[in-house]
Amino acid sequence: MRLHHVGIACEDVDRAADLFGTLLETPVCHQESLESVATTFLELPAGYLELLEPIGEGPVARFLEREGPGIHHLAFETPAIEERLATADAAGIELIDDTPRRGAMGHRVAFLHPGDTGGVLLEYVEP
Repeated sequence: MRLHHVGIACEDVDRAADLFGTLLETPVCHQESLESVATTFLELPAGYLELLEPIGEGPVARFLEREGPGIHHLAFETPAIEERLATADAAGIELIDDTPRRGAMGHRVAFLHPGDTGGVLLEYVEP
């Protein structure tokens, strides 16, 4: 597996995209809204930076209330998401998603609970 992206929760995705785009010298490559979050991706040589702005109530809104802006999750690309979920489940890791769901860019995604992964929210991404 390889790192696919780092998700960063922010209060204003456009402002964050301008900031990170300037600092990292990279343009926005993709934007969309999913359920309770607006996402903006900046492409880097070794993956993406995903900026997350809550739309109403949801996990990102709760994260911002609790933690403030910052790193929300790490996402790893896999060609076999069901196998990764089965491995995590067999290891006793709590699955937030028992089965993959549609994520940004049409990818299949699933999350692992940070309580079982050292406090880090992990996401599997299958393009």
